[in-house]
Amino acid sequence: MSSAPASRPRARAAKAAPAADPTPAPASAPPSSSEGRRTAELRVYLLVENLRRQFTAAMAAPTRARGYPPYEGQHALIVEVAPGLAIERVIDLALRAVPSVEPGILFVERQFGVLEVHGSSLDDVRRAGQAILDGIGASAGDQLRPRILYTDVIEGVTDQHAVLINRNRQASMVLPGETLLVCEMTPALFATVAANEAEAAAPDITLVDVQMIGSAGRLYISGRPASVRAARDAIVRVLESVEGRDH
Repeated sequence: MSSAPASRPRARAAKAAPAADPTPAPASAPPSSSEGRRTAELRVYLLVENLRRQFTAAMAAPTRARGYPPYEGQHALIVEVAPGLAIERVIDLALRAVPSVEPGILFVERQFGVLEVHGSSLDDVRRAGQAILDGIGASAGDQLRPRILYTDVIEGVTDQHAVLINRNRQASMVLPGETLLVCEMTPALFATVAANEAEAAAPDITLVDVQMIGSAGRLYISGRPASVRAARDAIVRVLESVEGRDH
């Protein structure tokens, strides 16, 4: 008995292709250079004239933000914006407008971007700053007004206390028996102008540490009691004189 031939598999019917749309697709617009960009918020805009010796050295010290080091007697512009990556546009505006200024600090932190540029010509530094303001549509008065969060003068620092401070310093050392000024402020970058003014008011002080990047700025200054108090008073004066918006 012969076996029945195996049945062949049925061919699947091919799906009909959709009819072509006779309407031509609109041409896509060319991408804009500002696409995806939003206006930067100006948080700090500081012109620091006549950089003092110790502060100049401290400005070249932050290990996360080293650029071209400034020199004593030069002038600096220090800017902070939000969001952080907007600082790349800010430095581009400054260097394109005034190539003679040098960037010392360019740092993108968690929420904010920080830039410091300096030069021997005050006019050049001012022009770089104006280019930044024009480019982001801001004025210097749009920055945040600084607030002093804490300040204290500690006389006769003990030797063990001095050892602990010196392990974390970025500048000179505090010596046992000296008077120590500690000061905390926000935004952090105002520690820069505070340190420079403190040294201008009391050149014999020791600038122990300047913490200028982060959520708050901190200063450690040591020396004779009278000099330390003069430095403290200068810090209060310069920060109270800054015009800006409340926060």
